Amino acid sequence: DGRLTFYPGNQTVELPFINFMKRRGAVFLNAYTNSPICCPSRAAMWSGLFTHLTESWNNFKGLDPDYITWMDLMQKHGYHTQKYGKLDYTSGHHSVSNRVEAWTRDVDFLLRQEGRPMVNLTGDRRHVRVMEADWKNTDKAVAWIREEAINLTQPFALYLGLNLPHPYPSPYAGENFGSSTFLTSPYWLEKVMYEAIKIPKWSSLSEMHPVDYYSSYTKNCTGQFTKKEVKNIRAFYYAMCAETDAMLGEVISALRDTGLLKETIVIFTSDHGELAMEHRQFYKMSMYEGSSHVPLLVMGPGIKEQQQISNLVSLVDIYPTMLGELSHLDLFFSLSYCCIYVYNTYVPSWVLSEFHGCNVNASTYMLRTGKWKYIAYSDGHSVLPQLFDLSADPDELTNVAVKFPEIVNSLDKILRSVVNYPKVSSYVQEYNKKQFISWKQSLGQNYSAVIANLRWHQDWLKKPKKYEKAIDEWLSQRIN
Repeated sequence: DGRLTFYPGNQTVELPFINFMKRRGAVFLNAYTNSPICCPSRAAMWSGLFTHLTESWNNFKGLDPDYITWMDLMQKHGYHTQKYGKLDYTSGHHSVSNRVEAWTRDVDFLLRQEGRPMVNLTGDRRHVRVMEADWKNTDKAVAWIREEAINLTQPFALYLGLNLPHPYPSPYAGENFGSSTFLTSPYWLEKVMYEAIKIPKWSSLSEMHPVDYYSSYTKNCTGQFTKKEVKNIRAFYYAMCAETDAMLGEVISALRDTGLLKETIVIFTSDHGELAMEHRQFYKMSMYEGSSHVPLLVMGPGIKEQQQISNLVSLVDIYPTMLGELSHLDLFFSLSYCCIYVYNTYVPSWVLSEFHGCNVNASTYMLRTGKWKYIAYSDGHSVLPQLFDLSADPDELTNVAVKFPEIVNSLDKILRSVVNYPKVSSYVQEYNKKQFISWKQSLGQNYSAVIANLRWHQDWLKKPKKYEKAIDEWLSQRIN
């Protein structure tokens, strides 16, 4: 979340190792994901290609398993490479329910698809390792540094992928109900300055953009929440970020103890952010800053310290940056005036993010340039666009698209020059139908029973014929 790691003077939570990287290197103030969900985002980062080029449309449709990533190329050119932890760039390996929701997002119904966001406190003040799987992978990476990397004669590239600070699965609602539990221990919660937590402003349900309303509803956030509930969710999320920071610290400490830190470039980033109840949503899948804005910090030899870089960058820039090292170019040749290295030395004045998965009922495209954030949907006319002035409205509470039609037209032209988004939206709709039909046919006579018991089953079972009919009508519609 950009609000955690970027803005000077943020005192909401103790993040000593992120702050260490900020002091020792560069922090990018305007870094974005190219798709605010795990698998498509990571596909963009590992391939250097936008989502509409990788066709990573949802959380289980990523790169082909044999795709050559930047790390594969580094290995081919003499680097010793090692990966630990969460990868998710070929598939997020999510549930059948998650897949069907992504395919059926254009169906004309509203069904709650997530467990209600909530908090859960575990253990005591000595309970440090809450996310055990992440800690085990961190231990493996640290052991590799101390036992393997220290003895290498060739350069190395080490990747560690963490699940935190992602919310946890919600066992109270059943295995198909997503990850809507913010879980931490008293040890980490004590790192959070509770009184400094701000309660985000919400638009009324009747004033919400229709896509926002759909997202809020399917994320089970349209009900009543007390201020204490919202504040607790945010506090627990910050605590989970503190645990993440500690894992970063383990890696930095291992590099320092082995003498490798002074000759190693360290990059810290994320595949997406967490809304944590901003805009009456939790999770990701949104173009609002809490979801699409990501941390990006870099430190190492040749990188000027204490830099705050305002250039617009995104995760696709990681690929040419890493390959710049292979070309023996000055990797971060002057971070005082340029973003991460790109091959043709042309740094675009915009970034692109797009989303085609579940919990959002229209393909979404975000163009960020200067102070403007422009968000277009679907075919460009059936759903109204959004325009935010981030300098005057950093919380993105006022859509000024109607007020500035000339800006909308100008940004829409730039967006269409990057991606023919109406055509891509149509392609995704066709893809979703084909995938759903194939899945339905594979079930045969079991279809009605299986689909009724996916994540939305509590609503579905009340009127199963109504919802099956809505799907049949959607399948019969022609795509423009």
